[in-house]
Amino acid sequence: MRYGRCMGLLLLVWGMASSSVWAQTSVLRGFVTNAASGEPLQGVNVLLLDASGAGLGAATDGDGFYAISRIAAGTYTLTATFVGYEPHVDTLQFVGGDGIFRNIALQPTATELDGVLVESDGGTAVSLGEGVQTIRPQDIARIPTPGVAGDLASYLTTLPGIVTTGDQGGQFFIRGGEPSQNLVLLDGMLVYQPFHVLGFYSVFPTEVLRQVDIYPGGFGARYGGRLSSVIDVQMRNGNKQQYAGFATVSPFIVSAQAEGPIRSRRFPVVNERISFLASARHAVVEDVAAPMLNETIPYGFGDLLGKLHVVPSRNHRVSVTGLYTYDRGTVGQAELEAPGELMPVPRDEVRWQNTALGGRYLFLPGSLPILVDATVSVSRLESEFGARDDPSQTSAVGRMNTEVNITQFGWVDVDWGLFARTVETTSDLGGLFQNVERRTEFVTEAGIYAVPTFPIGRRWRIVPGLRIHSFPSKDEVFIEPRLRVHWQRGRQQASWAAGVYHQEIIGVNDRRDAASVFTAWRAIPFGGVPRAVHTMLGYQLQVSDQISVGVEGYYKDIENHFVPEWTAFPRLTTRLQQASGEVFGLDARFEWTHPRFYGFVSYGLTSVEYTAKQESLKLWFGSSTFDYRPPHDRRHQVNVVSTTTLRGIDLSLRWQFGSGFPYNRALGFDGFILMDGSVDVFEARGDRRVIYDRPFAGILPTYHRLDLSASRTFELPHASVTTQATLINAYDRANIFYLDVFTLRRVDQLPLLPSLGVKVAFE
Repeated sequence: MRYGRCMGLLLLVWGMASSSVWAQTSVLRGFVTNAASGEPLQGVNVLLLDASGAGLGAATDGDGFYAISRIAAGTYTLTATFVGYEPHVDTLQFVGGDGIFRNIALQPTATELDGVLVESDGGTAVSLGEGVQTIRPQDIARIPTPGVAGDLASYLTTLPGIVTTGDQGGQFFIRGGEPSQNLVLLDGMLVYQPFHVLGFYSVFPTEVLRQVDIYPGGFGARYGGRLSSVIDVQMRNGNKQQYAGFATVSPFIVSAQAEGPIRSRRFPVVNERISFLASARHAVVEDVAAPMLNETIPYGFGDLLGKLHVVPSRNHRVSVTGLYTYDRGTVGQAELEAPGELMPVPRDEVRWQNTALGGRYLFLPGSLPILVDATVSVSRLESEFGARDDPSQTSAVGRMNTEVNITQFGWVDVDWGLFARTVETTSDLGGLFQNVERRTEFVTEAGIYAVPTFPIGRRWRIVPGLRIHSFPSKDEVFIEPRLRVHWQRGRQQASWAAGVYHQEIIGVNDRRDAASVFTAWRAIPFGGVPRAVHTMLGYQLQVSDQISVGVEGYYKDIENHFVPEWTAFPRLTTRLQQASGEVFGLDARFEWTHPRFYGFVSYGLTSVEYTAKQESLKLWFGSSTFDYRPPHDRRHQVNVVSTTTLRGIDLSLRWQFGSGFPYNRALGFDGFILMDGSVDVFEARGDRRVIYDRPFAGILPTYHRLDLSASRTFELPHASVTTQATLINAYDRANIFYLDVFTLRRVDQLPLLPSLGVKVAFE
């Protein structure tokens, strides 16, 4: 009954909003592209002006799509403008209730602005006031990274509220959430492990990206199934006019990319309508950089991406995207005690493989004022931990997803959609968690959502949302209300957002060990479904054309979060239990864009606290309920980034600071002999046991690092050559990765890493 009432309420909201679609006003829709490449253009200003100069407007999205609704009958002047392109002007006649479809191809301007050394489109990279952080390829390229191009992973760590435990492991914590609580999408496909084992790299090369939208909290009803955040990655299309490609070489990674049109003499009708984009990367850090630096860097990884984009007709778009990644690495080293000596023994390897394949279909019906966005995709992750031929822990998860997202345009625009999924999980944790059994499980999901947008005057926009997420195989239905309120006046804007979120498919890991990066995906093993409630308030001020400041405060309440039970044997088995948690924080950013300089300073304040109950702790600390800071709780974080160009050389600087992470502080050691029979206590060696302070009561030293890069591009006939020199950890700061409490041996993160890379691009 509850599900039926909520479904009826959702359909009622959709019906009331969509009824206005058929009012006697018109809708203008279409796509805006680059005439030289066929690539969609995002952020193009499209305006309709009547004879008095009043009118309506819209900006294109990531697909180059725009829509202007509520157009009264009459004659209008259509203009489309974008920095670096010639303006487009046209005249349109509207009759009440009709819909006009108009595609626009903008010609790049031939005029070059002399003396402009730092490119900018006039907008900030991060809009904290809107609750979404938009990242573009030119933003990523500003961050020093080993190799020639920057990488999304390196840029994410400059954003306030995003924390990594180090250069190793590929684990990203967003506003206090776990890595498995982040929803990462590539062209609508789920990517389970989006970062490589060497923390400088994601699985998304910068050169294939159109843009990345990050919702660190309070995300809308279109997204679900995760408690923390959304990273929505959009891959660009290949060039439909000409062929291009490049190859890069560096001591850390080699890569190649190609793109262009697919033409046919036999079927000339398809010419300039189909394009491909392919990318391949392979790490050579273990074989090349490590010997050069006389360091052990035991990582191997790589990725393959491809995209096919087709324009069958003016109002249809079809694309197919594929992804394959692989990782292998040994994170840190441990020392085990042997009779009479300490003998270094390498830690077990962690290995994983991502595969994903998806198709996307965009359709604009000629007679209906709607946009249909349909996606079908499959995603899979296989992970292992332990010896290469005999892993002690394994996990596999796969998902088949079908969804249809529809936007209806009218007096009130409504986004709504349907989805259906099947998830298969298989895990064998080798007895790590004694109360989690080895099993294979199938989980089905289905649901519906609706998000109407209500403009209130010229300053307010109210966006309520409702998501109904059903798990028929578990006999569970989750009702998740969402709300966002946005206000804008001149150079100021503010927003408030709140929402309820659930996660049935979770990642299980052992955070007692800082060097453990193995995660097993599975349906919840017992107890209630993890739930989070978000609320956030943001404000942004464009102080001038060059300076902007933004601040956003947030709070998350978490229930039924799965954590390992605390024990004096962190390397041995334990039990899994549920805990509650609270997260609050503040993100701030100051950004300065100047024709000869670009820079920003960001600051993140975060507090994460878990509350768990464990009867055995009463023997240690006198209480069975205890509060603690998890090992990813970095209280303060600062990032400073600046770029400029001097005598044709692009210079970049990034300095980062982070307060120390919590860790389990050892007060002493004793021996422990398991009396499971007749035991000679004089001969039995026993096990080493740590006498701990309260869980995670210690604080590791602070972290700070300086990265520098310098690059220059040389233009040749039909090609260009870019050289880049990079220094990671330029002043060779010994930043601690973790402290082995069994030996008190300190394991540091990566030292000073110089790199020289070359990129050769062809057109």
